[in-house]
Amino acid sequence: MSSTLAPPASSAFPGDPPSAPAPRPLPLLGWWRDPWRRPHILRSFTALYLLWSLLPVFIAVVFSFNAGKSRSVWQGFSFRWYWGDPNLSVFHDASLRTALFHTLQLGLITTVITVPLGVAFALGVDRWRGRLPASFTFVMLLSFVVPELLLGVGLLFLVTLVSTPLRLGTVAQVTGLVVFQLSYPVVIVRARLLTIGKHYEEAAVDLGASRLGAVRRVLLPMLYPAIFASTVLVFADVIDDFVIVRYLSSDASTEPVSVKIYDTARGAPSPALNALASLLLAFSLAAVTVGYFVYRRMSRARGAGTEGITAFAEQL
Repeated sequence: MSSTLAPPASSAFPGDPPSAPAPRPLPLLGWWRDPWRRPHILRSFTALYLLWSLLPVFIAVVFSFNAGKSRSVWQGFSFRWYWGDPNLSVFHDASLRTALFHTLQLGLITTVITVPLGVAFALGVDRWRGRLPASFTFVMLLSFVVPELLLGVGLLFLVTLVSTPLRLGTVAQVTGLVVFQLSYPVVIVRARLLTIGKHYEEAAVDLGASRLGAVRRVLLPMLYPAIFASTVLVFADVIDDFVIVRYLSSDASTEPVSVKIYDTARGAPSPALNALASLLLAFSLAAVTVGYFVYRRMSRARGAGTEGITAFAEQL
């Protein structure tokens, strides 16, 4: 029994000269052409960006605990600029304390007004079809494309030149912030509505619920994660706002932290400004952290809409 041997891989036919071996790719070139390689370059750029962004904030927070007045030379750890200094600390300086309280006040009032309006607006434009609601949606989304500086100047002219009940101060600032922040809850809640669909609400109506009852007992519980995320986003963005509150402030009592830091940093500021900014950063991080964990807990709740419909059906 004879066996047929295949020609060697170096030549296609017995009479052909042996072919040269294929060149091996360079290790670096092969790594570059590999689509499954580790993104070392992207990681390096990300690390550099985070370092560039967070290092100045870290330095400012560290020097808020400096024992001396220098903002560049470390002179020991102390809480002097928070409450230790009887005249210049945040706790004892009336202007810094007023700026901090006014910032938190603007954040709370604006959030309480903006989020319910945004949820109602999202439900309205999601249910209402036609050219008029489409035009309303377009006007609402203008805050995403209109520069905040232009919006602030326009609101300033509206308050000062047009005969309106608004006057410069807290009311005008809240009005401007609500106009600027309204689009955020609308976009987030509408995205959630698109993922939920209408079948849960229609099922509740088939089980005997009214339209308002279906929205209140079925749809709103399923919208809680989006509503809470909107609340955290609006609050964190309002306490960091500068342009609108700067143009619509009336006197020193209506200047928030951002305006206070901007006005004071041009002179010879003390590390109390670092302490003031650190306190505002702490409030913002606390709001975002609480919002993150609450959002995760709400998102992990299984079958919120189904459970609401089942509970409603059991009460019939």
